[in-house]
Amino acid sequence: MNCNNYKNRLLYHKKYIIRKEKMAKQSMIQRDIKRKKLINKNINKRTNIKIKIKKAKNFDEQLEIQQALQKLPRNSAPTRLRNRCWLTGRSRGYYRIFGLSRHVIREMGHECLIPGLRKSSW
Repeated sequence: MNCNNYKNRLLYHKKYIIRKEKMAKQSMIQRDIKRKKLINKNINKRTNIKIKIKKAKNFDEQLEIQQALQKLPRNSAPTRLRNRCWLTGRSRGYYRIFGLSRHVIREMGHECLIPGLRKSSW
């Protein structure tokens, strides 16, 4: 599903208002941006070191190579990156399909901005 068209529709939609209490702190968003840059910068080094670890013949050699891996910054590990809503920056209640948090999906669903999404009732 291409989200770029939906992003453009949402940004110019007159009725759509994001409430302040649902926005993430700017410092947390900036921290994640910094982590993305570090990951992209060190990804080749990290993969080369991991390949060397797998090819190492004995345990002592593995330990020496792992020390080189530990010298890289912690934030350069891809597991340190959080999935965030592209609209609010919220990290919890994140739906990968849409790239949005649950609050935004709910509001967009009420305004019929997500095709095929229906509010369930029983």
